[in-house]
Amino acid sequence: MSFPSFRTIDPATIKPSELHPFLVGAVAPRPVAFASTVDAEGNVNLSPYSFFNCFGSNPPILVFSPANRVRDNSQKHTLQNVREVAEVVIHICDYAMVEQMSLASTEYEKGVNEFVKAGFTQVPSQKVKPPRVAEAPAAFECVVEQVIELGQNNGAGNLVVCRVVLAHFREDILLPSGSGIDPFKLDAIARLGGDWYCRASGSSLFEVPKPNRNMGIGIDQLPEHIRNSNLLTGNNLGRLGNIEATALPTAAEIEAFRHDPLVAYTLSKYEKAPQEQRQQLELLGKKLLEEGRLVDAWKTLLLAQPA
Repeated sequence: MSFPSFRTIDPATIKPSELHPFLVGAVAPRPVAFASTVDAEGNVNLSPYSFFNCFGSNPPILVFSPANRVRDNSQKHTLQNVREVAEVVIHICDYAMVEQMSLASTEYEKGVNEFVKAGFTQVPSQKVKPPRVAEAPAAFECVVEQVIELGQNNGAGNLVVCRVVLAHFREDILLPSGSGIDPFKLDAIARLGGDWYCRASGSSLFEVPKPNRNMGIGIDQLPEHIRNSNLLTGNNLGRLGNIEATALPTAAEIEAFRHDPLVAYTLSKYEKAPQEQRQQLELLGKKLLEEGRLVDAWKTLLLAQPA
């Protein structure tokens, strides 16, 4: 198998401003922490940060990083605020508010309220001092457990470790069972490099069965003709390898599947061209696999095994 060429970058030999677009362009998409804070005088600040994620549920921990500005090594007002008042509300943004959220990232003077500048509705939180954004589909009231400096140079991160003390989720984004969030209704946005964002909705959403629900046999256990197929992708092989050994079709089930209309047609049409027949069966198996018919795909692909 041939691989494409790569550009290799040593961070020690490049300016932070030159490395930055490669980092944020490749480590993407990133969720956005839309953070509201207050300073010791009660002045409100609201700003988005895409160096952000969830790091545990017991205790519930969110971490975001207001990095030192690459331009001049100055620190963000959010970082100054959480050191004065160790509380924050972290909001999750949907597509309907992305332009306003972006506007809130403007580097206004300290003391300027971005709720007002970006046109958001400011509502009181219940357990912390910073206010909530009413328009956000989800919000986490947090206390700041610690701030970890990762360096003092331009672009250095500052991990703000937040413990969730109260969470708010808009009712219309919940699953019908109420047991979680419906990703189609959340319509979340995420950050890429430059001016680019992505929208987690519609056809961009897809499911991949979690391997921890079963003990997949692994790609190494696939029959050789499947493992070395020129038609099946790495994703195809990964899905095939995620099947449990006990779920593999039996010889009788494989033989019975010869009577499936599409399989029977393929076997009949290419009866006198074995190599083409195997190729067409592999293509059919690939199609079934991508339709979510894992066991039927296995049956078809095993019928394609060379004699």
